[in-house]
Amino acid sequence: MDPEISNLSKAGRQAMAAQDWATVHVCANGILKRSRRHPEGFFFLGLVEKASQHPKKAVAAFEEVLQLDPNRYDAAVELATQYSMGRRNGEVEDLLGRYEDKLSNSPRYLDMAGTTYTEIGLPEKAWPLYQKACELQPEIGLFQANLATCAVFIGEIEVAKEAYSKLLQQNPLHQRNHYQLARLEKAKDTKHIEQMEMVLQETRLPPDRNIFLHYALGKEYEDLQQWDKAFEHYRQGGDAVVSVANYDIADDLAIIDKVVEVCNAEWLQSELADVVEDKVPLFIVGLPRTGTTLTERIIASHSQVQSVGETEFIQMIMRNNSDVQAVDKMTAEMIESVARKGITRIRDGYMDTIRYRLKEAPIFIDKLPFNVLYLGFIAKAWPGRPIVLMNRHPMDACFSMYKQVFTWAYKYSYSLEMLGQYYVAYDRLCRHWRELLGDRLVEVQYEELVSDQEAQTRKLLDALGLEFEQACLEFEKNAAPSATASSVQVRQKAHTGSVQRWRRYEEQLEPLRAYLADAGIAVD
Repeated sequence: MDPEISNLSKAGRQAMAAQDWATVHVCANGILKRSRRHPEGFFFLGLVEKASQHPKKAVAAFEEVLQLDPNRYDAAVELATQYSMGRRNGEVEDLLGRYEDKLSNSPRYLDMAGTTYTEIGLPEKAWPLYQKACELQPEIGLFQANLATCAVFIGEIEVAKEAYSKLLQQNPLHQRNHYQLARLEKAKDTKHIEQMEMVLQETRLPPDRNIFLHYALGKEYEDLQQWDKAFEHYRQGGDAVVSVANYDIADDLAIIDKVVEVCNAEWLQSELADVVEDKVPLFIVGLPRTGTTLTERIIASHSQVQSVGETEFIQMIMRNNSDVQAVDKMTAEMIESVARKGITRIRDGYMDTIRYRLKEAPIFIDKLPFNVLYLGFIAKAWPGRPIVLMNRHPMDACFSMYKQVFTWAYKYSYSLEMLGQYYVAYDRLCRHWRELLGDRLVEVQYEELVSDQEAQTRKLLDALGLEFEQACLEFEKNAAPSATASSVQVRQKAHTGSVQRWRRYEEQLEPLRAYLADAGIAVD
């Protein structure tokens, strides 16, 4: 190698480690000035464009590296991360699959590849990569945290508990790790609570910096049946989210209004898609925390069904086919725009995007609660196919959402007042779908499912045209990954422990109950 290029490469990598992208850019230009087709120069350019949030330029640079030197696994993993950002998930899986064997001595890129696999919904492929990264550099906290997160997804709960415990020994003030540890098992004493309370006292951070700690404390106080203390921490956590969320519930209510307006009977019957796919989706929808994951695991335990988990592909394809540009993931204007487009664009775009996840089973489950907004488009794209809607007692549904961190999704759920407003609109939406879709809407009541699992499972499978299989009653044995808020609970048998849970907090929840009752919703 040209000594000057060698020096520039060394300087560029030192600058890369320090995230000094200006110097990396200088080194890239210096290398390419001396050798216009040098892969290292294009690799540095790709990193600079990535840091500058120019994904198209980053992709072009990393693709050029691989054209010049197909053995550059670092460029391959960097390119995969950029493909993932663009939701080119099938290409991500193919690319990482071709380079996995070359990563064995690079903990950084093992970890990055694992994270990218996780982002596209394949934590089972991420798992051995995280394990290898931690084996090579066990002292790196980020690698251990990623391993722990993945362990929860694939059901290795004891591994996750050990990893989070070790991380907290190294850094007792790490709030998110306290929260993750609290999720993994039921508190039996106040030991962990005392540690978290001490963090609050020692750090004295503003409320919006204590969000995860408040939810962890709320969860463990609830485990110990200290209801007032639990609710106070849930309230503080929710209030803190609201204070920084920059959220107006009117936007979400406008989406529901627009969906009800445009997705009417006349629209539904016009230009139905001609479905000839050998794989067909089964969408499970409802509010979060209403049993969508439980129902998914039950059905996905059937030999004719697989689950692809929660994807945002329906919403993504709808955004891509609307004529509206917006920062928000969805707006009322996008709904109106895409409703005027041919429905085959939605179906074909979705199937092209999801195909990398599909296996032998003829039916695949896409379980994402807020797809309830798009049932009209789903029903039109796959005419005749059933759709599962989960129902739960309004107060239990609302309170279960209120005490859950959704990583800033479902922003209405952090305020009891906004929860009430949204639930009233949601109830109207569900009534609209019942009237529009009729028998195609297969409704499951959470309370009935957990109290009489076999009878309700048989009834559900029959409605879906599936023969009963014993495995559906033993869903907790299903080894498939789960990356939802219920990823720990799905490893357990169904139980009624969460039924009527809200009554432990009747006094605090009375304003919400009264609001729903005044709107005509049965809450008693």
